[in-house]
Amino acid sequence: MQNNIFSGLFVGQNFVTIKEVDSTNNFLKQLASNSKPVIEGTVIMAENQTAGRGQQQNGWHAEPGKNLTFSLLLKPSFLPVTQQFDLVRAVSLGVFDALHPLLGDGLKIKWPNDIYYGNRKIGGMLIENMIQGGQIKNAIVGIGLNINQQTFPDYLPNATSVKQILQQDYDLKTLLSDICRHIEAYYLNLKAGKVLFVRETYLTRLYWLNEQKEYKSKDGPFAGTIKSVKDNGILVVENNNNEELEFSLKEIEFVN
Repeated sequence: MQNNIFSGLFVGQNFVTIKEVDSTNNFLKQLASNSKPVIEGTVIMAENQTAGRGQQQNGWHAEPGKNLTFSLLLKPSFLPVTQQFDLVRAVSLGVFDALHPLLGDGLKIKWPNDIYYGNRKIGGMLIENMIQGGQIKNAIVGIGLNINQQTFPDYLPNATSVKQILQQDYDLKTLLSDICRHIEAYYLNLKAGKVLFVRETYLTRLYWLNEQKEYKSKDGPFAGTIKSVKDNGILVVENNNNEELEFSLKEIEFVN
């Protein structure tokens, strides 16, 4: 346990830092599956994560001590399983709102939940939901953000960091506190039934919204324009024939 740096109601009130772990999501999942209950809002932060994961088992590279790699436990039992994408929206917006005062309008959310500055990726998240009796019992929210790292391996050509953009170091725990406060605010909006507000705000922050761009799908390359994201998280892209095409995760590739 650490001295408390968090100003929110519950997110981060139980805060643990670990020197090294394979994945903060794995650590928190194990903790949550033990018989002793873990309180909602628990945050596990690792200085070094040896096997961080992105969507669909993609690896995540982070230099030890330079970046934010943490996981957060939420218990969104008020959210129907069919609306679990609203949690993705709320968390993405929380991260966005914490970074926006630093980075300004170059910051966007790339569908479904990557954080971009211009055409470069600052970070992303992996939310693992534990479903019980048709409800989300626990949501393990893993977040990785490039903050003070200056160089990236060649296999990550589009990675960037806050330091690369602004040429200065930032205090990781101050940023973590801000992120958690903003995630909590959007989460409480969902809990209060302000789902439409969260959905509409997410759409306005979306990378490539209403811009004609190049994409690839199983049918090959095509030009299209992102029009919306359905309630369940499906991306809607209009092609040049004015047809609305729908894509779920991994069914569409953004071509830079």
